[in-house]
Amino acid sequence: MPIYGTALLSLCLLTGLTVGRMIGAALGVDADIGGVGIAMILLILGCDALQRRGLMKAPTESGIVFWGQMYVPIVVAMAASQNVRGALSGGVMAILAGLSAVGISFVLVAVLAKKGRKEENPS
Repeated sequence: MPIYGTALLSLCLLTGLTVGRMIGAALGVDADIGGVGIAMILLILGCDALQRRGLMKAPTESGIVFWGQMYVPIVVAMAASQNVRGALSGGVMAILAGLSAVGISFVLVAVLAKKGRKEENPS
């Protein structure tokens, strides 16, 4: 029954969003700064604490897994669309920064893949 994990997930989300808004207000920005990330960290810590104490029952765990599988891809897609909109409205510098990050990531993936192949076949 996935409903059992919903309480923990929603508590973490509301807390994370509130803390994110507070961080934004402290920085003088009218936005949520890292609220979803904070929520996910709280969820991980909360699940770990419940499991260590033996309070995490199977229905609760399946509920958290269910909502995690539904929630994370949606949040990632929303954040990606906001980043694209922000980059397009932010001007040339924002677009160049984004393209640079993607280019560096591609290069690093190639370097790490090459290094991984060398470690697998030490000749």
